[in-house]
Amino acid sequence: NSTCPRQVSRGFYYWKSRLTVYEKEKAALTNLKTERLYIKFFDVDWDDVYQTPVPLAKLKFENFKLPASTQIIPTVFITNACIQKIDSSGVEILATKILELIHAIRNEGQLLYTNSFSDTGEIQIDCDWTEHSKKKYFLLLTYIKSKTQNTKLSCTIRLHQIKYLVKSGIPPVDRGLLMCYNMGNLKDPATKNSILETTELKKYIGNLSSYPLPLDIALPLFDWKVLYRNNFYKGLIQNLPDEAFSKSFSKKNDNNYQVLKDTLLQGYDLRKGDIIRNEQSDISEILAASKLINNQLKNTRLRVSLYHLDSLILSKYTNHELESIYNGLH
Repeated sequence: NSTCPRQVSRGFYYWKSRLTVYEKEKAALTNLKTERLYIKFFDVDWDDVYQTPVPLAKLKFENFKLPASTQIIPTVFITNACIQKIDSSGVEILATKILELIHAIRNEGQLLYTNSFSDTGEIQIDCDWTEHSKKKYFLLLTYIKSKTQNTKLSCTIRLHQIKYLVKSGIPPVDRGLLMCYNMGNLKDPATKNSILETTELKKYIGNLSSYPLPLDIALPLFDWKVLYRNNFYKGLIQNLPDEAFSKSFSKKNDNNYQVLKDTLLQGYDLRKGDIIRNEQSDISEILAASKLINNQLKNTRLRVSLYHLDSLILSKYTNHELESIYNGLH
């Protein structure tokens, strides 16, 4: 759509349960003219003992500096298991409890930080629903929407939910936010990069231009290490600096390292022969992905958000690189 440039507004995600936004993060938000911050207020998971949904990882306020103009959007992550296990009759109660807890956390934030936590008129729900859970999940969204007048409801949408649109269904919300990451099979040792790979992305976005909801976009800045033992996925290692790979590893190929001897590394128990895949959100891949998406998206007003706000992550990119991600979607 070359005639009329798209309006892009900028956002970030904040995905830690301790709210610690320091000067460095605040400066990034200011320099990038970021308008909104999606803050995860809490998770909802299923408690097998009490057979009920429970809130986990509630936001704790620690140190918080934000540009005055930043809009905060409360975001709640709900596990798919919780949706599958809840009885349909409990869905409305869950909707009420979610809204009550959002309200309580927002009030606490207002007491501490006055204006930052005032009601911004939007809530976002994040759940990787499936064909089997969609009925109850969409019912939950409908209840949340009906209990909040004048509040926009958005929800995250995964790439597989776009590709298998008919099976996945269209959630009853005002806007969707397409998460353009975690597309590769994390558990497959043959995957090159599960965070972001444009060759993978191409397989998913054929339906993008015909998707019936206005879609916003989130792109990844995070990195992690994926651990395999005997060719089986063993877990993720976060916040491991790249220089940790110097001593007890040999490089196998682009981003795979083999452990040469049993090693205890920053609390992780590694065994000889283990493979670690070092997955980064590479700036050239991010820009290539945003270009692919740009050609498919039809909305003229777009929110682009980066995942996620963290000084360690921000230090890996120049301000110019981050600017170029946002600008790539005009």
